[in-house]
Amino acid sequence: MSGHILALSGGVGGAKLAAGLAAVLPPEDLTIAVNTGDDFEHLGLTICPDIDSVTYALAGLNDTVRGWGVVDESWRTMERLGALGEESWFNLGDRDMAMHLARSWRLRAGESLSEVTARLTQALGIGPRVVPMSDAPVRTQVETEDGWLDFQHYFVREQCRPAARAIRFDGTPGAAMSPGLAEALARPDLAAVILCPSNPFLSVDPILAVDGVRDALAARKVPFIAVSPLVGGQSLKGPLGKLLGELGRENSNAAIAAHYAGLLDHLIIDESDAADAEGLRAMGISVTVAPTVMYGAAEREQLARVALSAARLG
Repeated sequence: MSGHILALSGGVGGAKLAAGLAAVLPPEDLTIAVNTGDDFEHLGLTICPDIDSVTYALAGLNDTVRGWGVVDESWRTMERLGALGEESWFNLGDRDMAMHLARSWRLRAGESLSEVTARLTQALGIGPRVVPMSDAPVRTQVETEDGWLDFQHYFVREQCRPAARAIRFDGTPGAAMSPGLAEALARPDLAAVILCPSNPFLSVDPILAVDGVRDALAARKVPFIAVSPLVGGQSLKGPLGKLLGELGRENSNAAIAAHYAGLLDHLIIDESDAADAEGLRAMGISVTVAPTVMYGAAEREQLARVALSAARLG
Protein backbone atom coordinates (compact mmCIF):
# COMPACT_ATOMS: atom_id res chain seq x y z
CA MET A 1 0.00 0.00 0.00
CA SER A 2 1.16 3.55 -0.62
CA GLY A 3 1.82 5.91 2.24
CA HIS A 4 3.52 5.76 5.61
CA ILE A 5 2.70 3.28 8.37
CA LEU A 6 3.02 4.10 12.07
CA ALA A 7 3.29 0.99 14.25
CA LEU A 8 2.87 1.19 18.02
CA SER A 9 4.78 -1.54 19.80
CA GLY A 10 5.49 -2.92 23.24
CA GLY A 11 6.52 -6.30 24.57
CA VAL A 12 7.61 -9.41 22.70
CA GLY A 13 4.43 -9.71 20.61
CA GLY A 14 4.78 -6.13 19.51
CA ALA A 15 8.37 -6.66 18.47
CA LYS A 16 7.41 -9.71 16.40
CA LEU A 17 4.82 -7.83 14.34
CA ALA A 18 7.14 -4.84 14.04
CA ALA A 19 9.70 -7.18 12.51
CA GLY A 20 7.06 -8.55 10.16
CA LEU A 21 6.11 -5.06 9.01
CA ALA A 22 9.78 -4.19 8.53
CA ALA A 23 10.19 -7.26 6.33
CA VAL A 24 7.33 -6.42 3.96
CA LEU A 25 7.51 -2.61 3.79
CA PRO A 26 10.17 -0.33 2.31
CA PRO A 27 12.12 1.06 5.29
CA GLU A 28 11.18 4.65 4.47
CA ASP A 29 7.49 3.73 4.77
CA LEU A 30 7.59 2.57 8.40
CA THR A 31 7.99 4.25 11.78
CA ILE A 32 7.88 2.07 14.89
CA ALA A 33 7.07 3.98 18.08
CA VAL A 34 7.94 1.96 21.15
CA ASN A 35 6.72 1.92 24.74
CA THR A 36 9.30 3.19 27.24
CA GLY A 37 7.19 2.80 30.39
CA ASP A 38 9.17 -0.38 31.16
CA ASP A 39 12.48 1.53 31.20
CA PHE A 40 14.45 1.73 34.43
CA GLU A 41 17.87 2.34 35.92
CA HIS A 42 19.68 -0.81 37.03
CA LEU A 43 23.29 -1.24 38.11
CA GLY A 44 23.91 2.30 36.90
CA LEU A 45 22.61 1.52 33.41
CA THR A 46 19.54 2.75 31.55
CA ILE A 47 17.58 -0.33 30.46
CA CYS A 48 14.95 0.02 27.70
CA PRO A 49 13.48 -3.49 27.33
CA ASP A 50 10.87 -2.78 24.67
CA ILE A 51 13.18 -0.70 22.48
CA ASP A 52 15.73 -3.48 22.70
CA SER A 53 13.13 -6.16 21.87
CA VAL A 54 12.23 -4.29 18.67
CA THR A 55 15.86 -3.56 17.85
CA TYR A 56 16.99 -7.15 18.30
CA ALA A 57 14.00 -8.50 16.36
CA LEU A 58 14.64 -6.18 13.40
CA ALA A 59 18.36 -6.93 13.45
CA GLY A 60 17.78 -10.69 13.61
CA LEU A 61 19.57 -10.91 16.96
CA ASN A 62 16.64 -11.82 19.20
CA ASP A 63 16.47 -15.07 21.12
CA THR A 64 13.29 -16.63 19.73
CA VAL A 65 13.35 -19.53 22.20
CA ARG A 66 13.62 -17.51 25.39
CA GLY A 67 11.50 -14.73 23.92
CA TRP A 68 13.70 -11.85 25.03
CA GLY A 69 17.31 -10.74 24.83
CA VAL A 70 20.04 -11.75 22.40
CA VAL A 71 20.52 -15.17 20.82
CA ASP A 72 23.59 -17.22 21.85
CA GLU A 73 23.81 -15.27 25.08
CA SER A 74 26.07 -15.92 28.06
CA TRP A 75 25.74 -14.68 31.64
CA ARG A 76 29.22 -14.49 33.12
CA THR A 77 28.98 -10.81 34.06
CA MET A 78 25.79 -11.38 36.04
CA GLU A 79 27.33 -14.40 37.72
CA ARG A 80 30.26 -12.30 38.88
CA LEU A 81 27.98 -9.46 40.01
CA GLY A 82 25.97 -11.92 42.08
CA ALA A 83 29.15 -13.29 43.60
CA LEU A 84 30.07 -9.72 44.54
CA GLY A 85 26.77 -9.31 46.36
CA GLU A 86 25.07 -7.10 43.78
CA GLU A 87 21.45 -7.45 42.69
CA SER A 88 21.00 -10.22 40.16
CA TRP A 89 17.20 -10.51 39.92
CA PHE A 90 17.19 -8.74 36.53
CA ASN A 91 19.38 -10.68 34.11
CA LEU A 92 21.56 -8.78 31.65
CA GLY A 93 23.38 -11.01 29.21
CA ASP A 94 26.99 -10.41 28.25
CA ARG A 95 26.16 -9.49 24.63
CA ASP A 96 23.08 -7.53 25.68
CA MET A 97 25.21 -5.53 28.13
CA ALA A 98 26.86 -3.71 25.23
CA MET A 99 23.54 -2.12 24.27
CA HIS A 100 22.94 -0.82 27.79
CA LEU A 101 26.49 0.48 28.14
CA ALA A 102 26.33 2.29 24.79
CA ARG A 103 22.94 3.79 25.58
CA SER A 104 23.80 4.84 29.11
CA TRP A 105 27.00 6.69 28.39
CA ARG A 106 25.52 8.43 25.35
CA LEU A 107 22.57 9.61 27.47
CA ARG A 108 24.97 10.88 30.13
CA ALA A 109 26.90 12.69 27.41
CA GLY A 110 23.74 14.66 26.67
CA GLU A 111 22.13 12.82 23.76
CA SER A 112 18.35 12.29 23.85
CA LEU A 113 16.84 8.81 23.92
CA SER A 114 15.67 9.42 20.34
CA GLU A 115 19.21 10.27 19.22
CA VAL A 116 20.70 7.27 21.01
CA THR A 117 18.07 4.91 19.60
CA ALA A 118 18.68 6.19 16.07
CA ARG A 119 22.44 5.77 16.52
CA LEU A 120 22.14 2.18 17.80
CA THR A 121 19.57 0.99 15.25
CA GLN A 122 21.54 2.49 12.38
CA ALA A 123 24.71 0.80 13.66
CA LEU A 124 22.87 -2.52 13.46
CA GLY A 125 21.74 -1.86 9.88
CA ILE A 126 18.05 -1.34 10.72
CA GLY A 127 16.24 0.60 8.00
CA PRO A 128 12.86 1.64 9.45
CA ARG A 129 12.81 4.43 11.98
CA VAL A 130 12.55 3.12 15.56
CA VAL A 131 11.59 5.86 18.02
CA PRO A 132 10.75 5.99 21.72
CA MET A 133 7.28 7.22 22.62
CA SER A 134 8.92 10.11 24.53
CA ASP A 135 12.39 11.36 25.36
CA ALA A 136 11.16 12.23 28.85
CA PRO A 137 11.14 9.50 31.51
CA VAL A 138 7.74 7.80 31.85
CA ARG A 139 7.62 4.94 34.32
CA THR A 140 4.82 2.40 34.61
CA GLN A 141 3.88 1.58 38.21
CA VAL A 142 1.46 -1.04 39.51
CA GLU A 143 -0.51 -0.60 42.73
CA THR A 144 -0.66 -3.72 44.92
CA GLU A 145 -1.75 -4.41 48.49
CA ASP A 146 1.81 -3.51 49.52
CA GLY A 147 1.72 -0.17 47.70
CA TRP A 148 3.05 0.98 44.36
CA LEU A 149 5.67 -1.15 42.59
CA ASP A 150 7.86 0.02 39.74
CA PHE A 151 7.10 -2.03 36.66
CA GLN A 152 10.22 -4.21 36.60
CA HIS A 153 9.88 -4.95 40.31
CA TYR A 154 6.30 -6.10 39.65
CA PHE A 155 7.00 -7.89 36.38
CA VAL A 156 10.42 -9.48 36.90
CA ARG A 157 11.33 -9.45 40.57
CA GLU A 158 7.82 -10.36 41.82
CA GLN A 159 6.88 -12.34 38.65
CA CYS A 160 3.49 -10.53 38.48
CA ARG A 161 2.33 -12.39 41.60
CA PRO A 162 0.81 -9.45 43.54
CA ALA A 163 -2.77 -8.58 42.62
CA ALA A 164 -2.95 -5.34 40.68
CA ARG A 165 -5.34 -2.66 41.92
CA ALA A 166 -4.42 0.14 39.55
CA ILE A 167 -1.75 1.21 37.07
CA ARG A 168 -0.23 4.66 36.65
CA PHE A 169 2.45 6.23 34.49
CA ASP A 170 4.80 8.40 36.51
CA GLY A 171 5.92 11.37 34.45
CA THR A 172 2.54 11.94 32.81
CA PRO A 173 1.10 14.35 32.12
CA GLY A 174 4.15 16.39 31.22
CA ALA A 175 5.98 13.98 28.92
CA ALA A 176 6.01 15.24 25.34
CA MET A 177 5.93 12.99 22.31
CA SER A 178 9.34 12.14 20.88
CA PRO A 179 10.10 14.08 17.70
CA GLY A 180 9.86 10.88 15.65
CA LEU A 181 6.41 9.97 16.97
CA ALA A 182 5.13 13.53 16.53
CA GLU A 183 6.47 13.64 12.98
CA ALA A 184 4.90 10.31 12.05
CA LEU A 185 1.49 11.32 13.38
CA ALA A 186 1.66 14.62 11.46
CA ARG A 187 2.85 13.19 8.14
CA PRO A 188 0.57 14.14 5.25
CA ASP A 189 1.19 10.71 3.72
CA LEU A 190 0.30 8.76 6.87
CA ALA A 191 -1.78 5.84 5.64
CA ALA A 192 -2.55 3.88 8.80
CA VAL A 193 -1.72 3.33 12.44
CA ILE A 194 -1.15 -0.33 13.35
CA LEU A 195 -1.26 -1.35 16.99
CA CYS A 196 0.86 -4.45 17.48
CA PRO A 197 -0.41 -7.31 19.71
CA SER A 198 0.77 -5.75 22.95
CA ASN A 199 -0.61 -5.71 26.50
CA PRO A 200 -3.16 -2.85 26.55
CA PHE A 201 -2.47 -1.89 30.18
CA LEU A 202 1.31 -2.29 30.36
CA SER A 203 2.52 -1.69 26.81
CA VAL A 204 -0.04 0.50 25.04
CA ASP A 205 -1.55 2.70 27.75
CA PRO A 206 1.86 4.24 28.51
CA ILE A 207 2.08 5.37 24.88
CA LEU A 208 -1.46 6.76 25.02
CA ALA A 209 -0.62 8.59 28.26
CA VAL A 210 2.10 10.67 26.58
CA ASP A 211 0.94 14.26 26.07
CA GLY A 212 -1.03 14.65 22.84
CA VAL A 213 -0.88 11.04 21.62
CA ARG A 214 -4.47 10.04 22.36
CA ASP A 215 -5.81 13.31 20.97
CA ALA A 216 -3.73 12.97 17.81
CA LEU A 217 -4.92 9.39 17.28
CA ALA A 218 -8.54 10.38 17.89
CA ALA A 219 -8.24 13.20 15.34
CA ARG A 220 -6.47 11.20 12.65
CA LYS A 221 -8.03 10.67 9.22
CA VAL A 222 -6.55 7.22 8.61
CA PRO A 223 -7.49 3.71 9.83
CA PHE A 224 -6.40 2.54 13.28
CA ILE A 225 -5.93 -1.24 13.19
CA ALA A 226 -5.11 -3.37 16.22
CA VAL A 227 -4.03 -6.99 16.45
CA SER A 228 -5.58 -8.59 19.52
CA PRO A 229 -3.09 -9.95 22.04
CA LEU A 230 -5.54 -12.74 22.90
CA VAL A 231 -5.51 -16.18 21.27
CA GLY A 232 -8.27 -18.58 22.15
CA GLY A 233 -9.43 -16.10 24.76
CA GLN A 234 -6.06 -16.15 26.52
CA SER A 235 -2.79 -14.25 26.34
CA LEU A 236 0.07 -16.32 24.95
CA LYS A 237 2.40 -15.10 27.66
CA GLY A 238 2.56 -12.37 30.26
CA PRO A 239 0.01 -11.21 32.83
CA LEU A 240 -2.74 -9.86 30.54
CA GLY A 241 -5.39 -12.40 31.55
CA LYS A 242 -4.57 -11.91 35.22
CA LEU A 243 -4.70 -8.12 34.87
CA LEU A 244 -8.02 -8.16 33.03
CA GLY A 245 -9.61 -10.00 35.94
CA GLU A 246 -7.94 -7.97 38.67
CA LEU A 247 -8.92 -4.68 37.02
CA GLY A 248 -12.53 -5.76 36.60
CA ARG A 249 -12.55 -6.52 32.88
CA GLU A 250 -13.63 -9.58 30.95
CA ASN A 251 -10.94 -11.76 29.46
CA SER A 252 -12.26 -11.27 25.94
CA ASN A 253 -11.72 -9.57 22.62
CA ALA A 254 -14.73 -7.41 23.39
CA ALA A 255 -12.86 -6.06 26.43
CA ILE A 256 -9.81 -5.37 24.25
CA ALA A 257 -11.98 -3.48 21.76
CA ALA A 258 -13.75 -1.55 24.52
CA HIS A 259 -10.38 -0.55 25.98
CA TYR A 260 -9.62 1.33 22.76
CA ALA A 261 -13.07 2.89 22.38
CA GLY A 262 -12.94 6.08 20.34
CA LEU A 263 -9.72 5.04 18.60
CA LEU A 264 -10.16 1.58 17.12
CA ASP A 265 -11.52 1.04 13.60
CA HIS A 266 -10.47 -2.53 12.91
CA LEU A 267 -9.51 -5.47 15.12
CA ILE A 268 -7.64 -8.53 13.87
CA ILE A 269 -8.48 -11.59 15.96
CA ASP A 270 -7.10 -15.11 15.90
CA GLU A 271 -8.96 -17.79 13.99
CA SER A 272 -9.53 -19.64 17.26
CA ASP A 273 -11.67 -16.66 18.36
CA ALA A 274 -13.75 -16.49 15.18
CA ALA A 275 -16.96 -16.73 17.22
CA ASP A 276 -16.17 -13.27 18.67
CA ALA A 277 -16.40 -11.55 15.28
CA GLU A 278 -20.17 -11.02 15.22
CA GLY A 279 -20.23 -9.38 18.64
CA LEU A 280 -17.32 -7.13 17.76
CA ARG A 281 -19.00 -6.02 14.57
CA ALA A 282 -22.09 -5.20 16.63
CA MET A 283 -19.83 -2.78 18.55
CA GLY A 284 -19.22 -0.95 15.27
CA ILE A 285 -15.73 -2.38 14.67
CA SER A 286 -14.50 -4.01 11.48
CA VAL A 287 -13.01 -7.44 12.11
CA THR A 288 -10.56 -9.70 10.33
CA VAL A 289 -10.16 -13.31 11.44
CA ALA A 290 -6.68 -14.70 10.73
CA PRO A 291 -3.88 -16.73 12.31
CA THR A 292 -2.15 -14.35 14.74
CA VAL A 293 0.39 -16.64 16.45
CA MET A 294 3.83 -15.69 15.10
CA TYR A 295 6.05 -18.76 15.34
CA GLY A 296 8.68 -17.44 12.96
CA ALA A 297 9.42 -15.08 10.09
CA ALA A 298 6.78 -16.51 7.76
CA GLU A 299 3.98 -15.98 10.30
CA ARG A 300 5.26 -12.52 11.23
CA GLU A 301 5.25 -11.41 7.62
CA GLN A 302 1.86 -12.96 6.88
CA LEU A 303 0.26 -11.18 9.84
CA ALA A 304 1.90 -7.93 8.74
CA ARG A 305 0.29 -8.35 5.31
CA VAL A 306 -3.08 -9.05 6.97
CA ALA A 307 -2.77 -5.84 8.98
CA LEU A 308 -1.84 -3.82 5.89
CA SER A 309 -4.79 -5.33 4.03
CA ALA A 310 -7.06 -4.34 6.90
CA ALA A 311 -5.72 -0.80 6.63
CA ARG A 312 -7.00 -0.63 3.08
CA LEU A 313 -10.40 -1.81 4.29
CA GLY A 314 -10.49 0.79 7.07
